[in-house]
Amino acid sequence: MFVKVLKSKLHRGTITHTRLHYPGSIAIDQELMEAAGILPYESVLVADLNNGNRFETYAVTAEAGSGQIVVLGAAAKLADPGDIVIIMAFAYATSEEATGLARKVVVLDGNNKIVPHV
Repeated sequence: MFVKVLKSKLHRGTITHTRLHYPGSIAIDQELMEAAGILPYESVLVADLNNGNRFETYAVTAEAGSGQIVVLGAAAKLADPGDIVIIMAFAYATSEEATGLARKVVVLDGNNKIVPHV
């Protein structure tokens, strides 16, 4: 049997801006996606700490080093620039695989720069 488990997350990212009239997704600085192991067009769950909204979408790359996290399409109604979010990616694994899975947690500062953590 497979279980759905957290494989990686960007913790405390800041929404830089939103674009309502876009086909839908979340654009994330390519360097941040790579650090967390999130692939282009991978499904992600976004939790907004400012308003409690949660939405599922897919990740697309924004310019590397830009620090951008941009909510695109209909989800732009669910988040505002400056909101703090957690962006989570999941994987399906057997119970045995899940217990040994090394999760990638990338903590961000207010400018979407990676913060070293223990």
